[in-house]
Amino acid sequence: MSAPLIETRGLSVRHGRALVLENVDISIASGEIVTIVGPNGSGKSSLLRTLLGGVRPSAGSITRRPGLTLGYVPQRLVLDPALPITVARFLSLPRRVTAEGARNALERAGVPDIGAQPMADLSGGQFQRVLLARALLGRPDLLMLDEGAAGLDQPGAASFYRRIEDVRRDTGCAVLMISHDLHVVMSASDRVICMNGHVCCEGTPEVVAEAPVYRALFGEGTQGALALYRHHHDHVHGEECGHGHAAEEKRP
Repeated sequence: MSAPLIETRGLSVRHGRALVLENVDISIASGEIVTIVGPNGSGKSSLLRTLLGGVRPSAGSITRRPGLTLGYVPQRLVLDPALPITVARFLSLPRRVTAEGARNALERAGVPDIGAQPMADLSGGQFQRVLLARALLGRPDLLMLDEGAAGLDQPGAASFYRRIEDVRRDTGCAVLMISHDLHVVMSASDRVICMNGHVCCEGTPEVVAEAPVYRALFGEGTQGALALYRHHHDHVHGEECGHGHAAEEKRP
């Protein structure tokens, strides 16, 4: 069995005095699609930023395969709408990209004909595809997405995640993504990691969806919305979810 692309052991992260991640062990293998789910404030984005090297762990270790290349699609990117920049020019920032390279990346992202369009004129779905294309320029071994379909309607999100599956199939890259689009994600993922400050449970989508700890976090029949929940010391494979205190999420 080949070594993981990236692996954490006992990873903990603090923001000031607040402990946002505690004793997190995860491992991402070549070619798999892994989705992280959890309520707001559960440390999902902090984990991605730590894996990317933007946040220093307070404890534990991160092991990366030598030569590992990463691609990253942020949750959002705000551009000045008055900025006169085309898609092709945007893809060349900060490093120049050949016209062929930009065209290939846009084709992989599913928007091959928009290179000449102004960024300010793109729809939300097109904008996210351009961010995906930019992340693919470096031919990453591991593609990371922080709510890559945020702001898209359900059909748009479903289309975006199908494109991610296509990218994995065509390039062989692994994918690690954060999402609240639970039903869509379940169909797109090989493995799901449920977090709430630490890893509560993980496994195939079908196994995690039936886990009591997952149901405690997301409730029944929420159609992807986070439900009001309280900590009940649920256990899955010896893992306790929460930190021994009540928590809640507001319904949208």
